[in-house]
Amino acid sequence: MMNFWAFVVFVLGACIGSFLNVCIWRIPRDESIFSPPSRCPACGHWIRCYENIPLLSWIFLRGKCSQCGVRISFRYFFVELLTGVLFLLVWLKIIFEQQPLVLAVIYFAVTMLVVTTIFIDIEHRIIPDETTYPVMLTGLVIPLIFPEVWGRHSRLDAFLFSFAGFFVALIFSLAFSLIGKRIFRREALGLGDVKFLAAIGACFGLPGFIFILFIGSLLGSVGGIIKSLIRKKKLRRLTIPFGPYLAFAAYLWMLYGQSLAKWYLEFIHHAANLLKNV
Repeated sequence: MMNFWAFVVFVLGACIGSFLNVCIWRIPRDESIFSPPSRCPACGHWIRCYENIPLLSWIFLRGKCSQCGVRISFRYFFVELLTGVLFLLVWLKIIFEQQPLVLAVIYFAVTMLVVTTIFIDIEHRIIPDETTYPVMLTGLVIPLIFPEVWGRHSRLDAFLFSFAGFFVALIFSLAFSLIGKRIFRREALGLGDVKFLAAIGACFGLPGFIFILFIGSLLGSVGGIIKSLIRKKKLRRLTIPFGPYLAFAAYLWMLYGQSLAKWYLEFIHHAANLLKNV
């Protein structure tokens, strides 16, 4: 039975990944994600149902349009596979740790945000509102209906946990963006990143926001330095999309964040005790 549900969740993730491919292509171009049906960007051929089966269609078509033969980007297959795997991982975490199943709604929503953020921000240097607002709303509404997602008995307590994360993330990120722009005379943190962090705060509360901001900033700094060395340009002259690093940190929090936070606090406690004994 366990294997059956694991398969179902993976297939669900792959199907969602197919939809995310539409979002990744259309949202930056201000096109509707619901209509018209998908078509080949080269010849305009309408994609038939059997040509749009997640993962399988790309393999059977050998990565080419059935009409004109133009190559279909491997990204389509990869996004479907990636989303399926990420859905499966967070579902297994919830099952093995015996967490409330409704938590999967938040985790799946954040996973969708993570995937779209990575690919859209890398290519277009934006994090669209269409991806952040639904996740933000999910993070604020779900605790009102199911307070047990945060281990609370009171709906108000659960909502305040999410709202505190949302509010602090929004104010802190916005302040950092404005102050950074004044000091560095360039955009330190885009509004898309601000809204992304606010959505993360709503979904994971204040602890999750702090972890994701710290790890995302650390990874972004390392990535920026490596990019600077490769391109032989000064770091401040490079445009570095911050969204993918935040997205990776968000997924890291979903899988290991609480364990890492617990380990860190225990490490600080032991270090403090050692200093006292010196």
